[in-house]
Amino acid sequence: MRLDDLYLWYLGDPAPRYVGALQLVAAGKGVSLHYGADWLASGFALSEDLPLVDRAFSPPGRLSGDAPRAVGAVDDARPDRWGEKVIRFIDKPKRTSLMELLYYAGDDRFGALGVSSASASYLPRQGGPLPRLSQAQELSEVVAKIEAGEALTALEVKIMEGGGSPLGGAKPKALIDIEGEPWVIKFFNNEYVDTPLIEHATMTLAAQAGIQVAQTQVIRLQAANAIAIKRFDRAGGRRIHSISAGTAIRAATPAGTEPQLGYPQLARILRRVGVSQGDVHLADAQELFRRMVFNILIDNTDDHEKNHSLLVVNPTANGRLRLAPAYDVLPTNSGQGYQEFICGAQGQESTLSNAMSQCDAFGLGPAQAAAQVLQVIAVVNTWRAHFASLGVSTSDLDSLAERLDGEDLLRQRQAFDAGQYQAAPPKRRPTSPFRKT
Repeated sequence: MRLDDLYLWYLGDPAPRYVGALQLVAAGKGVSLHYGADWLASGFALSEDLPLVDRAFSPPGRLSGDAPRAVGAVDDARPDRWGEKVIRFIDKPKRTSLMELLYYAGDDRFGALGVSSASASYLPRQGGPLPRLSQAQELSEVVAKIEAGEALTALEVKIMEGGGSPLGGAKPKALIDIEGEPWVIKFFNNEYVDTPLIEHATMTLAAQAGIQVAQTQVIRLQAANAIAIKRFDRAGGRRIHSISAGTAIRAATPAGTEPQLGYPQLARILRRVGVSQGDVHLADAQELFRRMVFNILIDNTDDHEKNHSLLVVNPTANGRLRLAPAYDVLPTNSGQGYQEFICGAQGQESTLSNAMSQCDAFGLGPAQAAAQVLQVIAVVNTWRAHFASLGVSTSDLDSLAERLDGEDLLRQRQAFDAGQYQAAPPKRRPTSPFRKT
């Protein structure tokens, strides 16, 4: 089926609401949005670059490479690499433009947006019910067959119609029902260490460093572990409008300029349009600083724009933003020395001095930021004992230690000197040349 016209719906209310029309633009490399009249009258801006104006919004011309991109928050409704792989394998669309990928991602995608083949009623691609936890082993086997390019039985296709994940990332994953709640389950993918167990250990360690993390649990399968992550964009059966960090930063970037995708930029957005009540916006920005420091010290260099998200609180009223719980936090064990996200004045350099260089963006003075770095260091220093307590094997611990306790990262933890960041004395006010002495 060739899809040239699709329609965007909002699913965060009890009943679906029509948002507007989607069209393929930029020679097939982008998707535009034109709000409908009812949404213009009583809806809300899906992201800062999509104000309630009666015109077609197209993605900016600065498309990264040849990658297709939908406009604003719509881009977060598309599948990423694993989701695309499932669509190509299960649905086998004759054309795989961004429009097809948006449609075949189905009804249970990230956030509260849905894609329909009609504007008068919500008609998404039909899927099945979510697989249950008791089907985790079978689901892992189906995912492995897709990864290996092996043919599926009709029953296996039916399982994936419910569990095939439209969510981001490249690694094999699926959606699953655990005690009536939607979770994402990620499977072992022939890594040389027990990645699911290590991710659970890292997430629980991050929580000790004052970082809000998505709830995780280890799922024991026949041949390997899997990790389940509770969805933070769902609450009591309700869908929460959410956007990725990349969408938020691009939306705040002036037209004609390249977005600076990084922690300081995201912190400034949180401080500007975050939830102001009780200084939540400032607390979120400061937590983001701790996340950055933790990612540097735990060697999580896969901290790209899709691995940070924001929840849109009460979008129809004020649309303020909250930092979503952290997810996909684990050592990449690469030792590459740079992050995917910008950290400070030295760009993506994985150093504490770089993290400290723009601490003011997070609403922190140098002494305050240094104190938070010490807090994170104290927690990361316990990583081996914490991981071991959760069952990470000695061989995996030794492998991780080559990076985490290797010369570069261990030296950073040991050599960080908070004293050099103590607040400088206040500057003297300049003397007016007209003032009498």
